[in-house]
Parts: sequence; C-alpha cells; structure tokens
Amino acid sequence: MSENDHTSAAPTTSPWKVALSGQRRDAALTVAQDVAARAVDRRRVAEALTAAGRQTRYPDTVRWLPYSVAEGDVGTALLCSYLDQCLPQCGWDAAGHGFLAAGAHAAEQTASLDCGLYSGLSGLAFAVASLSRNGERYPRLLTVLDDELAPLVSAQASRLSAHRGGMPVRDFDLISGASGAAAPLLTRDPRGTLPQLLAALVRLVAPRDGPPLWATPPELMSNEAMRRSYPAGNLNCGLAHGIPGPLSILALALGEGYEVPGQADAVRHVADWVAGQRSDDRWGINWPCAMPLPNGQNPPNGRKGRALGHSESSRRPAPPVPARSAWCYGAPGVARALWHAGQALDDDGLRRLAVDAIAAVLRRPPGARDIDSPTFCHGVAGLLQVVLRFAADTGLPLLTKAVDPLVDQLLAAYAPERPMGYADLEQGRNPVDRAGLLDGASGIALVLLAAATDTEPTWDRLFLLS
Repeated sequence: MSENDHTSAAPTTSPWKVALSGQRRDAALTVAQDVAARAVDRRRVAEALTAAGRQTRYPDTVRWLPYSVAEGDVGTALLCSYLDQCLPQCGWDAAGHGFLAAGAHAAEQTASLDCGLYSGLSGLAFAVASLSRNGERYPRLLTVLDDELAPLVSAQASRLSAHRGGMPVRDFDLISGASGAAAPLLTRDPRGTLPQLLAALVRLVAPRDGPPLWATPPELMSNEAMRRSYPAGNLNCGLAHGIPGPLSILALALGEGYEVPGQADAVRHVADWVAGQRSDDRWGINWPCAMPLPNGQNPPNGRKGRALGHSESSRRPAPPVPARSAWCYGAPGVARALWHAGQALDDDGLRRLAVDAIAAVLRRPPGARDIDSPTFCHGVAGLLQVVLRFAADTGLPLLTKAVDPLVDQLLAAYAPERPMGYADLEQGRNPVDRAGLLDGASGIALVLLAAATDTEPTWDRLFLLS
C-alpha cells in the first residue's frame, strides 16, 4: 500500500452504508431472500440434512441441533431477526419468533448444555437479545438465561484460572470456550460475570518462562493429523480456535469500557506476539494455522514427541506455512483481531498491519486463497464480511472496491436446484448441502444482506468482527 493508504487507514465514524448498487444489489437481495425462505422451510432443511449425510466425508459434522446458533433453529432465528431489521413488515419477525421458541424449548430439554457460544447457552442468549428489541421482548426468557448462564460462566472462568498449562483450544476459543462465552457479555452483562472471564483470559495470556499457558500438547489436539504435524504441541493462530479470539475479546472489552487489572498490557503482549508470527507468501502478509512448539518446549502437561512413538525425524516440527485466506484461519480473521487491538490501544501501527494484511488477501488471485466454499467459516462469505467491516471502518477505496467481486463470487455459486440454494464445499471441492450459519446457506444470506442494505450487521459479533 502507498503512504497515503497508510494514513487513510485511520478509523472512521460513518454509519453502515449500502456497499452494492444497481443490478448487483438487486441480485444479492433476491438471492438472500430466497435462501432465507428455504431456511425457514423445515422440509427443505430436512432434505438438506438427509442429503448432507450421504455427501459428506465427515459424517460427525452433519447435525442439526435446534438450540445451536451455528447449526440449528437458533441460528435461523438470528437470520430472521436481521431480515426483519433490513426488510420490515415482511413476516420475518414472526418466523424468527417460531424458530427461537423451538430452540429455547430444545435447550430446556437438554440437560448437558454448557455456556459455549456456538452450541451452548451463550449463543441462545445472544439470539434472544438480538430479537428482544433492546430488552422490550422476551424479558422472562432473558432472565432465565441470565440466571442459568451466570454460574456456568463463573465456573468456566474458575477452571481457566486454575489451569497450570497445556490445554485443548476448546477451553479458551471462540467456538466452545471462554472467548465465545464472553462475546455476548460485551453487549449485555446483567449478572456482572464478564470481569471474571476477562481476568481469566488476562492470566491465560500473561508472559511466562517456557510455553504460554494456552499452548496445546499433542494428546489434547483434535485429530491424529495434527498430532503428527505438531509432535511437541502448538500455539493456535486462528480466530475461530486460537489466540486471536482472546485477543479480540480483551480488546473489544476495553472499547466497551470493561477493564480488569493487566488487560491493556495483555492486549499489547498478545498483539505483538501475533504480529511476530507472520508466515508471508508471494502476495504479502499472512499467518499460519498454528506455530509448532520445538521439541523440549512442551506445555507442562504435554508429553515429549519421543513418547508418542515417532522417529527423530518425524518429531521435528514442520515449518509454518501460510493458512487459507478465511475467517476461521488465516489473515482475514487475524487481521480483524489486530485491528481491534489497534483500536483498543490507539496504535496506528497495529491498524496499518491489519489493513496491509487484508490488502494482501485481496491481492491473491481467488484460486490462491484456498476458500472455494461460498460459506462463512472457511469460505467467501466470511472473507466478504471481514472486508465489509474493514471498508466501513476505513473507507479505503482498495477495500470498498473489493466488495463487488466477492459478491459476484457468491452470486455465481448460487444453485437454486439445491435444497438450500448453496452447498458447502469440503476439502477436494466436495459439495455438501448445509443450512446453518457457520457452514451453510444461512450464513451466506446474512452476508449478502449486510452488503446490500444500510442496516448494520451487529450479528457479526458472533464472529468477533465487531
């Protein structure tokens, strides 16, 4: 970027604006409404779920949990809420109420729900608050959820604070862990539990001798491929599962006026660490999925690589390689976390790094971004929402001009013959019909609406983008 681009990377205070115009805007609105109509058609959703069970190479990932905001009725309710804000008087509010009621009933019948954001009570609370019209509706349900969540959040903070080191990412990440539980509390914390989570996260990321507390030993990784790649353990660098999640929470909380001792220093420390883990490619700034711990630097609870039965050569950690250009892993999500840190610390250097990183993503040809899927988590919709946020925050022409081609990618992927109008593309471009927000068609509809309307997409705090 040029020096002028760097100067103009300072944040703006403009309201959310329509990013599209003309036929492209009309097409985006039409497709978004069609996908939403399918999402509220339970027959269609059931058809997609049945098809996905046949199509997927990862059958454990095919599920529909009514109480889940990521893949369930609660996520559909959130989609309806945003549609009602964008297109009032079209019946979306009533549809949203029905799906919210179904999700809340399912949660009531499920005894083992935790406070996770994507498949737990925090996600349900986020959706209820979003549909409540600033607390005017659902007061009883909100109170019940507040009462249920408060002890769960406190217990989660206590567990995290008690960790001596070496933990699975699900303890602290956005999807299942403490960062996700904190996200809704940034907007609404009626029981005052957010400071407990912030204090636990500050302790988690504090500088220390040896690996940080949040390092993951191989035996606590999610699959054998990761254990082979990181025989001594790793430090996860993705927004969905890694340290950018806690960084975003700590930084956003500062911006909302929530601060506990050591929080600003923690934001500085983690932001500097993340900035130092770059794994650039020919187009510019990038990050790896994770940084390997060297042999002999295992987390306190981790085993040595030799104990896993690997040879000396196989125990050497693979050099970090750039991740895909996605929300979940790679520069888009990491850049957003660094932007939040730059805002919290009023650090123009961090803001410039964040903008330079997303600019590098946009320089990569679409085929080099490794995000073939149109969906949010690891696809084009997630990248588009990150770009929309950066464009709104900076007003940089580089970013505003990038919206149209990304929308065109989504419109080109629209397949009306499929149950939901879109398919998720698994590794190897294997199409799978999914309905949910995270990996399915509903998430695409949300992003198309965000690009085509002047209604701010406050729902994207679910993804730590705002």
